[in-house]
Amino acid sequence: MYRKANLLFLLNETPLHAGSGDSLGIVDMPIQRERHTSFPKIEASSLKGSMREHFERAVQNENDPQILAAFGDEGKNGEGSKAGALGFTDARLLLFPIKSMRGIFAWITCPKIIGKFNDELKLAGHTEQFNIPKGIRTAIGNDLTLNNDSIILEEYSFKVNKNAGEKNEINKLGEWLSIQLYNGKGYFAEKLMTDIVVLDNDDFKDFVNLSTEVITRTRIDNETGTVADGALFTEEYLPAEALMYSLVLTAPEFTAEKDVNKKIFASEEKLKKYFSDTIKKNDVLQIGGNATLGKGITRARFVESKEGGTK
Repeated sequence: MYRKANLLFLLNETPLHAGSGDSLGIVDMPIQRERHTSFPKIEASSLKGSMREHFERAVQNENDPQILAAFGDEGKNGEGSKAGALGFTDARLLLFPIKSMRGIFAWITCPKIIGKFNDELKLAGHTEQFNIPKGIRTAIGNDLTLNNDSIILEEYSFKVNKNAGEKNEINKLGEWLSIQLYNGKGYFAEKLMTDIVVLDNDDFKDFVNLSTEVITRTRIDNETGTVADGALFTEEYLPAEALMYSLVLTAPEFTAEKDVNKKIFASEEKLKKYFSDTIKKNDVLQIGGNATLGKGITRARFVESKEGGTK
């Protein structure tokens, strides 16, 4: 049983395709989505596999004892296998980038997303809560609004709160994320502080379903110089600058009673430190398909709570 949880943020440096297989819909190869909301996600199994490969590359050894203890050991010939002491939840979408008439682009989110994020902040031992009032709202001091009361995202115009006054809850969310992801420094850190837009749940759902990147790919037959049979297809990507998060779960290392003194990690704190230190040293990993095309390059940020997560 996993006892503690810590936040892991994943920021797309390039478009990411965590695929769900072939589809009979308009897009041949769609991305993974939640069944009940259709919001994009990354399955925990996909994330854990990418993380394991990332850790193996860091030490150039897939049989490293720490990796086997943390991520699981298949054993030899089916014997001696054991589960890993690390667990991961599905990576959920927090902020989705959308083209804006002003400010180049905005990050959008919605009350459903923020409500779930608040719940998982508690699970990870954080006291911060972001209570966003109903209605379409922006952070104060943003560069997105026209005449202080409207914003144009893609081809749609939205009336928002007046861009004046003191900082609001959206500013607090942006500033907290800015510190966690960028230490509050740089272009993206400053943009996070002001350029988040909270849309209604339904509007957000429409954007994350209709404004992902869809790329047509093909393969040319060398003999005919034309498209090879069956080689024309479309592929969906979660765009660059999308922000997701997962919970990293830690448990006591699984070890037979007779081998209790042979544990690699004497405590969950040492396991957490192992994961945290490795991510800090190697914070860029690849998730999903088409690695040779530069897709799925992701920057990871591990965030520990002061209070500690779920017991």
